[in-house]
Amino acid sequence: MAYKISDDCINCAACEAECPEGAISQGDVTFVIDAALCTECGACADVCPVDAPQPQ
Repeated sequence: MAYKISDDCINCAACEAECPEGAISQGDVTFVIDAALCTECGACADVCPVDAPQPQ
């Protein structure tokens, strides 16, 4: 299953820059992950300072 960004997101954009698939973009409130593009590599989770990206 794809990763999902929790409400803990602080909008730092670290995950967006790290995603090799371009699956992460700025949403209305926090960043969001397009499940169709996410390959579950975990790169976003590795760089997030608040552990917002979580596997679902």
